[in-house]
Amino acid sequence: MLNRRTFIRILAGGAAASMLPLDNLRAFPFPGEDPCTFSVVKGSDSAAAVRKAVELIGGMNSFVSKGDIVFVKPNISWDRPPVQAATTNPAVVETVITMVLEAGAKRVIVADNTCNDARRSYTNSGIKTAAENAGADVPFMEKRKFAKTDLGGEILKMWDVYREVLEADKIINIPIAKHHGLSQVTLSMKNLMGLVGGNRSMMHQKLPESVVDLAAFFRPTLTILDAVRILTANGPQGGTLKDVRRLDTIAASTDLVRIDAFGITLFGDAFPSSDPADFRHIGLAAERGLGSADFAGAGFRKVTLES
Repeated sequence: MLNRRTFIRILAGGAAASMLPLDNLRAFPFPGEDPCTFSVVKGSDSAAAVRKAVELIGGMNSFVSKGDIVFVKPNISWDRPPVQAATTNPAVVETVITMVLEAGAKRVIVADNTCNDARRSYTNSGIKTAAENAGADVPFMEKRKFAKTDLGGEILKMWDVYREVLEADKIINIPIAKHHGLSQVTLSMKNLMGLVGGNRSMMHQKLPESVVDLAAFFRPTLTILDAVRILTANGPQGGTLKDVRRLDTIAASTDLVRIDAFGITLFGDAFPSSDPADFRHIGLAAERGLGSADFAGAGFRKVTLES
């Protein structure tokens, strides 16, 4: 079995395609139709929306193989209940874990290096209970479990990384869409900050460059954006329901740059601009070949589920 980083190196060399089992290859589209690579699903049933979004881009079996150890990364950073939209919706997390286990994963780990007290954040976000009910392990990120790692970034070099992330076969990133006081918005790339330790406040000095370095190193297998509720102001913690907007929307893609480009458009007039080109981290990530800022380009599908 290849570990995640070995697989990425092989993939970069162009040899991985011949090593994939046939049952992991995505179905070909109809003649003249692009395969769906970016899906947006709107529906009041968040579990159904998650399943449909992943189904549209090939199904969970396209991303998770039998026997995999999968690290699922929601946003659990804050001691807030789900209704305040500061953390990933627990129903979304639970559904993703269930789908990963249905695809044959041996183990699912759910964790985050929280900003507020981890025990309170894990509990009050509802994620600990939801994840454990679905069959995941939900450890706290103890300092002894971090390993000094060469991120090989343009800004980030040696940094503490949670050991179980390094050892996982796959990473599934589940950010929530919300406002952030420093970066305007926090979506998929910034959510990866929860996988590292050390003095993360140093990253804020060059935040766009830092989150792009994290995206380049971790390269999540799949990103599922939670926009069931979004936080439009006073992020990242929030605290008042007047800043929460319910959108009942899920997006899914292997391309976290497209996810972030799409996520910005959800905020309406909350920002001076909703053009992805005006958000530096998106442009930097696209320049480094991590994905496309054209979220509505080839392979885009948008579906509304019946209530």
